[in-house]
Amino acid sequence: MGSWICLIISNICLFCTILLIIVMKKENVGATNSSDSKLKSSYNFGKSFLGLDKCNVCIGTSACKKFLKEEIRFQNWLAPHLQLPSDDLQNYSGNYSDDGENWRPVEISRLSSKSQHDLADRRICSFFSKRKSCSIEGILRRTERFQKWVTAKRLTPDLVQGLPVQFLRCPSQRLLDRIIRRYAEVFDAGSVYMTHLSDRDKLRLLYTLSVNAYPIVLQIFPGAEGWPFPKYLGSCGRLFVSTSTQPLTSVNISAPDVAADLAYQLLQIIHYLSNNDFNYFFYFTHIDGGTFGTLSDGRVFIRDTSRLGIIDMLQGKSSNDRTNEHIDIFSCLYSECPPLFSSCTNITEKQNLVLVCKDLLPHLISGKFPNSTQRKIDHCLSVCSDNLLSDREARKIINELLQILSRWRTCDAHYAYRYPDCKYNNRH
Repeated sequence: MGSWICLIISNICLFCTILLIIVMKKENVGATNSSDSKLKSSYNFGKSFLGLDKCNVCIGTSACKKFLKEEIRFQNWLAPHLQLPSDDLQNYSGNYSDDGENWRPVEISRLSSKSQHDLADRRICSFFSKRKSCSIEGILRRTERFQKWVTAKRLTPDLVQGLPVQFLRCPSQRLLDRIIRRYAEVFDAGSVYMTHLSDRDKLRLLYTLSVNAYPIVLQIFPGAEGWPFPKYLGSCGRLFVSTSTQPLTSVNISAPDVAADLAYQLLQIIHYLSNNDFNYFFYFTHIDGGTFGTLSDGRVFIRDTSRLGIIDMLQGKSSNDRTNEHIDIFSCLYSECPPLFSSCTNITEKQNLVLVCKDLLPHLISGKFPNSTQRKIDHCLSVCSDNLLSDREARKIINELLQILSRWRTCDAHYAYRYPDCKYNNRH
């Protein structure tokens, strides 16, 4: 009898244990569902942060899947809480992965600051409806300029006249065809005709060109062709992703070989911008410490093109100049209206060198070398900072500086972009 009682008690204990396990599993499922719902809530906040709630008045959506799958992460974005960084910044450091295991550094950027975006959105509403909120996309779609874009088969200079970005100050048909043919936010690019662009695509492209042409520059002038720009990796809402560069002024340039290498590359870029096989002349209207940057392998790149213009040398400068341009809301989204530009005919090759000699080279190569070398460098800098310099004199100064600096460039694994090739170069 006692054994039967013990058996009954043990069965009751087993039943209670099973029941407890079932209850605990249900609680865990509930906790998981709660976590999922918090995650989705965070993603909704992420859509606002990215600017997806403003599309199609945005850059594009080619990188959205990577953002939402966490294959593009901000450096301080710690899953599963998705602690997004402040939306007050214009640039963010991040990481990018194609397989979820191997990560590389990237830069996540806005066309403009979040506050400027918000101000422009309010400006659109007040300009047309006199209300604080409205359908921004609906208003821009009804504008005369966009209606011309909708019916146009090809992007022509008259469709971009009056847009405030320096990049389109002196446009040629060849440049505009290049934009349409290489626009990366559509699947079927390759034609100069806009038949493969939907109305949504056209609005996104027009909006981007009205705010900041930087992502377009990265798309149409890739590094594979030798252009000194970071690689475009896609966009989502009002953010776009490119390879990471460190501002040139943040690099430790105390050592003469580092200073010589950076300055040498910088002068090579300046020369290439006005002397390349594609017959495009790029010019700066302003240069500061954030205009140029370096990759992890030591290569110098242009990391800010907001003050960069372009002239098609096959067309000539005089044919680019336009007066009495049509000014509309797209001309005034993020800048003073009407935008002020210098004449295309007044832009010369020496312009880039003068700006670099005034604002960057002194920081890089002043006081870095022995007296005899430094005197030669200082003389070159004093000459090339003169606005009265001719284009011919500018080219001569560049060559002279390159010769001086080349003797100080060491062949070392620290300069990964040209090592070990330099080991087999007689010059080293």
